[in-house]
Amino acid sequence: MDNLYGNTPCFLNATNLLKAENTAEVDAIVYGVPWEGAVTWGDYTGCELGPKVMRLCSGRYSGYLPELNHVDVFESIKLGDIGDIDVVPADVDETMHRIEKFTEALWKKEKFLIGLGGDHGITFPIIKGLVNTGKKVGIIHLDTHYDNLPSHNGDKYARCSPFMRLYELDGVRNESIIHTGIHGPRNFPQSGKNAVAAGAVTITMNDIRKHGDLEAFAKEIYAQASKDVDCVYLSICSDVLDYAFNPGGPVDGNGLTSYELLTLVNEFGKQGIIGMDFVEVYPQQDPSNRSAHLASTIVLYALAGHIDYKKGL
Repeated sequence: MDNLYGNTPCFLNATNLLKAENTAEVDAIVYGVPWEGAVTWGDYTGCELGPKVMRLCSGRYSGYLPELNHVDVFESIKLGDIGDIDVVPADVDETMHRIEKFTEALWKKEKFLIGLGGDHGITFPIIKGLVNTGKKVGIIHLDTHYDNLPSHNGDKYARCSPFMRLYELDGVRNESIIHTGIHGPRNFPQSGKNAVAAGAVTITMNDIRKHGDLEAFAKEIYAQASKDVDCVYLSICSDVLDYAFNPGGPVDGNGLTSYELLTLVNEFGKQGIIGMDFVEVYPQQDPSNRSAHLASTIVLYALAGHIDYKKGL
């Protein structure tokens, strides 16, 4: 097996791009961001291990999805894995700069990009890299929490703050930021006020459940995110899932089921997202690595949708 480093294989047995000068032959690129900055509660830590463990778990999976019209994702998409961004654990600003420049170079290749986190703070520099290429961006944000506080103990790039930074970023249309799945008392009143002040859209968990038709609702969400922008990016925090489906993520009840999340992700792929990230997987909290395993299916559902989008279905 062609490992990226040590015992770590490429995600979903992708082509190893770590030393490749030419990425023209691949359609989608995976990269890892093994970063954990300021944490917001006690010893709930370890998400910098997420990219490694998600890759290790992915070795069990093919690209075949019988429940989605028997699609074999890898008959239509060639996936490459370009390894991890070389973060600097002691230097937040330098790490954010490195993520921005690394992803900016990848966005210029015009591939479908998949970032494996890491904490949610990585989403800001990833999207800043996209904005640097001249794109106006809308964002579908699947999360229990707004992640839009000004800072955490002075760290303005903490995992509770990426969307505050994105509200401030020229090139992101705030009205096309769709906070989706928001619920629960680990949000703060100020977070809801911050979203309103920025002009962002809130879709709560109850809104999703009351709609009844997930695929139709996903199309409506995408339509809002794509208004007056060039492209739409999807950011998923694992805790949008109920903790029953997410033992390796932050503990939040009343969340999505795995079926609901996968259905939404697949439909967003069909509508035309440009790329995605999946963040906040904490392997140390999850001896069975169930959350890390689910990452493979989430990515495959997004890519299956992307195939339909490219075919115009």
